[in-house]
Amino acid sequence: MLLDPLSAVRQDIEDKDLIPDVIPADPSFDPKDLLVVTFPTGQEALLGNTLTETDTADEPTVAFIPVQVPAVNGESTYTLVMTDPDAPSKADPRYAQFRHWVVTGVKVTPAAQLTTPAVTPYYPPTPPAGSGKHRYVVLLYQEPNAGFSIPADAPERDNESKNRMKWNAAKFAEQYGLKLVGVNYFYVGE
Repeated sequence: MLLDPLSAVRQDIEDKDLIPDVIPADPSFDPKDLLVVTFPTGQEALLGNTLTETDTADEPTVAFIPVQVPAVNGESTYTLVMTDPDAPSKADPRYAQFRHWVVTGVKVTPAAQLTTPAVTPYYPPTPPAGSGKHRYVVLLYQEPNAGFSIPADAPERDNESKNRMKWNAAKFAEQYGLKLVGVNYFYVGE
């Protein structure tokens, strides 16, 4: 029997409560792309591995590999999101989700290219001391059209730390007609 890596991703995100904490409990959702997140330190997000604040201090590169047919065409664009559903802690997520990063207009060819400035610039993981491990979730959404953009007055453009709290990736995706196609996550914290 062949191992289906995307089924393994779906099962893992369910087991770690990313469904429903970040991703709606929609039985029709199946990841379509393998999402590779690599930090400048050389460390990678590997579906729940633990990284340090130092490992994740700088904006990562992201690659995604379409696995399910039909493959995406070269004209498709994507939105990339990183969020923390455990703010200030998993036991007390009153500030969840904390919006760490939003980039639109990502192109797949020849590899993921961030061709536009981030809507929400990268904010590195900094879980509060004593708050336990935090899940940092990286989501890849297919955009509804190639000219997609976030309005200038959207909350995602308000990048003060206090205004990144209590954000919801699923509501954001629904508002803009984004389709979730890939997910990865890692932990930072004690």
